[in-house]
Formats: sequence, structure tokens, C-alpha cells
Amino acid sequence: MSQHPPIGEVEGKAEAVEKMFDTIAPQYDLLNRVLSFGIDQYWRTRAIRLLDDEQPTRVLDVATGTADLAIKAEQMLHPREVVGIDLSAEMLAYGRTKIDRQGLSPRISLVQGDAQNLPFGDHSFDAAMVAFGVRNFEDLNAGLRGIRRVLRPGGRLVVLEFSRPRTFPIKQLYAWYSRHVLPRIGGTLSPDAGAYEYLPNSVAEFPDGTDFLDRMNDSGFAELLWEPLTFGIASLYRGTVPQ
Repeated sequence: MSQHPPIGEVEGKAEAVEKMFDTIAPQYDLLNRVLSFGIDQYWRTRAIRLLDDEQPTRVLDVATGTADLAIKAEQMLHPREVVGIDLSAEMLAYGRTKIDRQGLSPRISLVQGDAQNLPFGDHSFDAAMVAFGVRNFEDLNAGLRGIRRVLRPGGRLVVLEFSRPRTFPIKQLYAWYSRHVLPRIGGTLSPDAGAYEYLPNSVAEFPDGTDFLDRMNDSGFAELLWEPLTFGIASLYRGTVPQ
């Protein structure tokens, strides 16, 4: 079992995140479906719907993982191009297999890289998305500023991330599930049980809700939106680059 990444914004976190996801890549999609009871697909659909009225032609998917969100964005939005970027080469390899299998390789490309140092020019995308990735940024504000840089004026960022339920009894049930059930299932299906101890711990420390909107505002985004999903287990955030 590999050691999981440090919690919060810590120097050297990116390298640890890369190693962790390289390890769990073969089981990642299965674990997502099992641990979320399949509702993660619904959450992704809701995220992409926030870009419907934008009709973007070039879309960036940061922390794309195995390209689930990138594939769904191509199918729902029909942009000219979707570019996915991720730290983990192994996750990207599984993503490319899925893209090739569905005949989408001409329209979806995957690149290895970091949100803080995106290898793209200024204002080169109409929209950007991050699903369950901002929590793993080594420096959250730097990552958000990097995304803002590559978005055109008026471009939109949509973030889907786990959050902390705040109402009884969901708060208590979620805490029990995260502490006892999630690590056990993750450890059974994955070679790295520590990854599924890292997940609830990182959610507990993440600045969700209005705190995350403050981070988006500090990073230069406007017209901010926060929408809790499924009793607050996940949240959608939206921000726009000022014209």
C-alpha cells in the first residue's frame, strides 16, 4: 500500500497525488461507480449542463483522470475539441483506451500536466471543467488562476467536487460511510486502501461551499454560483472570467 498524499495545500502534494492515481488507475472507474452507487454519472451530467448555453467550441477538462467528463462533454456539447489534462500517466492511458473505443480520438486529446502550469496559451479555451480534482491541487488558488489564464474573457469554469453534508441525519450517515465503509470497499477493490482513507480526509479539510466561492473570487472569477447536490454530498460551482 502506498502512502497517501498530504491533506490540504502542501508542497510536494502533486507528486504524491500522481503516484496514488497511477496505482489505482485500473480500478478507478469501477470504484467510482460502486462507492457513489452510480450517482457520480448524474453529477457529471449536471456539471456539463451548466455549459449548455455557452456552446463552447474548445473545452478544457482539468484533472481529467480516465476522461469520463471529457467524453460526456463531447457527447453532450459537441464542441470542436475537448482537451483533458491530468498528472497521472496511468489514468490518461485508461482514458485514451476509452476514447479510442468510442471513436472519439479525433475530437478528444489527453495531455499530462498540472493545473498550476497549464501548457496552453492565454485565452485559448471557451470553457473549463474540473470534476473531483480541485481538492487534489497542491496550491488551490494557483490552480484556479492557471485555469483562468487559459480561458477567454467571458469563458466559464465549472467545478464538481465532494462537499460536507450539513443536515441531520445525512451529515452523520455520510461521516459513518466515509469512515467505515468507503475505505473498506476501496481496500478490497484497489491495491491502495490508503487512497480511500485520503479521500474522506481531504473532503473534510477542503474549503467547500462559500469558502470555495471566495477562492474563485480571489482567483479572478465573477458571476459565482454554488449548487449543492444529493444532500450536499457533492457541490457544483460556476464562475466566469470577466469581459
